Amino acid sequence: MHKSEIIHSKILSQTDLDRWLAIARFKSRKIVFTNGCFDVLHRGHVDYLAAASELGDLLIIGLNTDESVRKVKGPSRPYLDEISRARILASLSFVSAVVLFNEDTPYNLIKHVEPDVLVKGGDYQPEEIVGYDLVAARGGKVIALGFTEGFSSSAVIGKITGNP
Repeated sequence: MHKSEIIHSKILSQTDLDRWLAIARFKSRKIVFTNGCFDVLHRGHVDYLAAASELGDLLIIGLNTDESVRKVKGPSRPYLDEISRARILASLSFVSAVVLFNEDTPYNLIKHVEPDVLVKGGDYQPEEIVGYDLVAARGGKVIALGFTEGFSSSAVIGKITGNP
């Protein structure tokens, strides 16, 4: 299998996701879930995703579709289309799978995945993270990881556009 095909195989449809989850559960793999727009991937994202991947055996990323990014971030976003963003994320060796979701939040996707660990970055308290109730009720962990200082999408976009 060519590397491009390996990357593509990590981007899962709903049917692929169900099969992937069945295999992961059969093998008793610890699933870590996170989500985001990942519109302008930067070092802070990479540090965060690498740290998240260390919390279990498999890291699955719920990725906002273009439509849901516009709802969350405004009409000028995303800068990169959903397929490009998914391929970039899937190319990271520590990312096991990427699944697109079209809702404002990943609540229904988290309910479907039933991760063992739910992770978000930033300054969230675990109880504020979407899906906390679902994961906590199943005895899973909900973890808020910190930022890599000096790296944010807003800072990168500001630097590119000349509007720091």
